[in-house]
Amino acid sequence: MLLDTCALLWLAHDQSNISHETLRRIESTPTVCISAISGFEIAIKCRAGKLRLPVPPRRWIDEMIGHHQLDVIDLDLEISINAVDLPPIHKDPCDRFIIATALTRNLPVVTADRRFADYGIEVLS
Repeated sequence: MLLDTCALLWLAHDQSNISHETLRRIESTPTVCISAISGFEIAIKCRAGKLRLPVPPRRWIDEMIGHHQLDVIDLDLEISINAVDLPPIHKDPCDRFIIATALTRNLPVVTADRRFADYGIEVLS
């Protein structure tokens, strides 16, 4: 299972945005992952003043990874090229990396963004 950046933020700050069924799946799934691009996206939003965290982004992400026992999927060459090769349904480059990661690793994604499903990804919300 792969958490979109919004789902990582919800998991940390407002779990009411995640359905009870999806929360149960997160808790019972042996491996819950985030894409490394989520760290970039969170840090950019903090720098732009669009997101406030109680601690600096690097520390916050490290704490979330440890607290929720998340695995981080790095952006490798395959994922990077797959993100470029995706149909132009979604324009956000960070989301395209997350979509490519889900497709490459065959993972469902926890997200509110329904366009992910247009790529054939199982979307959990």
